[in-house]
Amino acid sequence: MEDSATLAADPAMALKRAQQGKSYWRRVWERLREDKVTLAVIAVLGMLLIMVVFAPWFTIHDPYAGSVLRRLKPVGTPGHWLGTDEVGRDLWSRMLYGGRLSLLAGVAPVFLALLIGGFLGILAGYAGGLLNSAVMRLTDVLYAFPSILLAIAITGILGAGLQNTILALTISFIPPIIRISESVTTQVRHLDFVEAARASGARRLTIMRYHILSNVLGPILVYATSLISICIILAAGLSFLGLGVTPPSAEWGLMLNNLRQGIWASPLVAALPGVMIFITSMCFNLMSDGLRQAMDVRL
Repeated sequence: MEDSATLAADPAMALKRAQQGKSYWRRVWERLREDKVTLAVIAVLGMLLIMVVFAPWFTIHDPYAGSVLRRLKPVGTPGHWLGTDEVGRDLWSRMLYGGRLSLLAGVAPVFLALLIGGFLGILAGYAGGLLNSAVMRLTDVLYAFPSILLAIAITGILGAGLQNTILALTISFIPPIIRISESVTTQVRHLDFVEAARASGARRLTIMRYHILSNVLGPILVYATSLISICIILAAGLSFLGLGVTPPSAEWGLMLNNLRQGIWASPLVAALPGVMIFITSMCFNLMSDGLRQAMDVRL
């Protein structure tokens, strides 16, 4: 009775008792479920992903078929509700098909950098010593170049193309992921449960897999999610400069470059690819903030 009265008088203690026994990821999901903004953003991104993946189901026009007679039609034109581009191609179709390459160029480099940089960062943070110094000094060398300049230099050497764009952006994002991975691993490796596992005779690989990785994966994933928005903008920038996706492929950055020629004739049509880049990047930023708050165990 006394314990029940104490819990009734102290809601914080009651919440703490209720959270005991629940897994970390279940508590993350419960906090995330209460964040309406993050859920709305995830819904928008999910809808966008479905539309670009199944673009043929949502379009009736060939994204590569144009006509000089239909060029730069305004928004709301019958049969072309988003208008047409500089050579008369349906802009709605090209926006959806272009989203495939834009999202691929935004997500794939971060995913590859997460695998490579996350592994090197966790290994360097746990091992320490000479290995840590070697990995972090190499990271400092790459950090000396801004991401966009490093990506431009790599694509300038390798040439334009989607594969070279993904490779250049992957190399650009490996250093920051290595640094955040090494930082959180260094903080975790000296905690009591890691020391207890080491004292019990557990192998290094076992400790890294079951004790280190499970405790550093959350912050690393949150940081990687925040990089997707930056990666989408950088990929679009490379295509805008002619170093990314090559014509006649549909990609938001390349479309923005092509439509700038008609900005005075149809400014709203010319701005649509930029609007899509902005909305998608903002959604990934908001999702990253929501994930960070949900995964913060101090909450």
